Amino acid sequence: MKLSENTFKKIIQAVSHTHSEEIGCDDCFDQLHTFAEMKLKGKSPEEAMPLVEDHLKRCGDCREEFEVLLEALKAASPSA
Repeated sequence: MKLSENTFKKIIQAVSHTHSEEIGCDDCFDQLHTFAEMKLKGKSPEEAMPLVEDHLKRCGDCREEFEVLLEALKAASPSA
């Protein structure tokens, strides 16, 4: 299988942005509710949970789950 130059560049970029500490989708998913609740309360989950924030930047599937959860929590909020 031959990779296009664009695909190859994306792979190299992704590898160059890896960290010594990362979490996978399962760990991220387990922490999404806390991250979303902090966000709704105006707290900074990015500072408190940097590994989740980093994963959400890299993983479109988890980011989508987070956005759906955040919208659901906003809709269920008494102030909504």
